[in-house]
Amino acid sequence: MYDRYGSSFETRGGRGPGGGAQWQGQPGGGFSGQGFEDFDFGQFFGERFGGGGEGIDLGDIFRQFRRGGGERPRRGQATGRRRGGDIEHEIQIPFTTSITGGEAQLSVQRQDGHVDTISVKIPPGVEDGKKIRLRGQGEPAPGGGTPGDILLTVRVAPHPYFQRRGNDLNVKVPVTLGEAALGAKIDVPTPRGTVALQVPPGSSSGVKLRVKGHGVAGKDRSGDLFAEIQIVLPKQFDDDACRMIRKLEERAPKEPRANLRW
Repeated sequence: MYDRYGSSFETRGGRGPGGGAQWQGQPGGGFSGQGFEDFDFGQFFGERFGGGGEGIDLGDIFRQFRRGGGERPRRGQATGRRRGGDIEHEIQIPFTTSITGGEAQLSVQRQDGHVDTISVKIPPGVEDGKKIRLRGQGEPAPGGGTPGDILLTVRVAPHPYFQRRGNDLNVKVPVTLGEAALGAKIDVPTPRGTVALQVPPGSSSGVKLRVKGHGVAGKDRSGDLFAEIQIVLPKQFDDDACRMIRKLEERAPKEPRANLRW
């Protein structure tokens, strides 16, 4: 400004004590206009633009700004509407629901005390600790803005039989001595029902038999189910059973600890 108008700009009251105009912030984002009290805007713009400001009292317009005149921007227009708050919550689901998917009911207490019941879709294969976002189900926004979200942390309840390892499932299957020794077809549980499984003869405890495709469904491929054989023996044997076991030991001698170094 000084380069274009020279010293005449100073004499018109346009400079403050710091070499610049005195702009002072007011509540609401206005300004006081101190330093422009005696400035004749009509004359200034008339000189600058050759009288193009006739009929417009610019000084009066400025005085309206100085008094805080004019409508402030409404919330949600220039400044943007505030978004509602998010709600963080945990939801516990059964193990089988985490594998196959389904729905769960969530009760949320609002700030006004009202309780909402929300149906939550559980995607198949969700793991413990995963997050589910329910958009627009959070707290309402003041002034009609966008509601917040609900951020759910999934907690999967443990299962008495199944254990999950990635997309694979492990289950321990008890069998009798005869089934393990001679082989047998048995039913094995899966999250979607039972399947028939062939136990090969001579199976020992700890042997794992794979059932392909009966684990957790994945994007690329489904996991597998591993059935771990557990031989269950009677707590007591009668005399005949003991004699038969001794004969079996004589006919099929085996030292299971032969290759172990204690």
